Amino acid sequence: QVQLVESGGGYVQTGGSARVSCVASGPDFVTRAMAWLRQAPGKEREFVASISGSGSSIYYADFVKGSFTISRDNTKNTVYLQMNNLKPEDTAVYNCAATRPLSGTWLPYTTPDFPYWGQGTQVTVSS
Repeated sequence: QVQLVESGGGYVQTGGSARVSCVASGPDFVTRAMAWLRQAPGKEREFVASISGSGSSIYYADFVKGSFTISRDNTKNTVYLQMNNLKPEDTAVYNCAATRPLSGTWLPYTTPDFPYWGQGTQVTVSS
């Protein structure tokens, strides 16, 4: 089992930047792909980005390419999402999520592949 705790976010002005972090506790962090997802009020959850255990493979949803960067520090059991050029439509609760321990180089990029979730952190972008 893995536990995930997000932090960061808060209130940001349009065009600003924010970074959210997620610390994982539990075994096998380096073998788990990690992801960020988000859900805005009244909208469906969106898959934002995922990163392989080694960090060598990364997936981004089209709507964040060029603006968001996912990274991880396996020495700290932490995954990050750096968000630049934020817009009001980026306002959402951001959750990090983890896969079960994986082998090989496959990088999941759909929500069902990530069964472990943190509680989420709110990011609000003011216009």
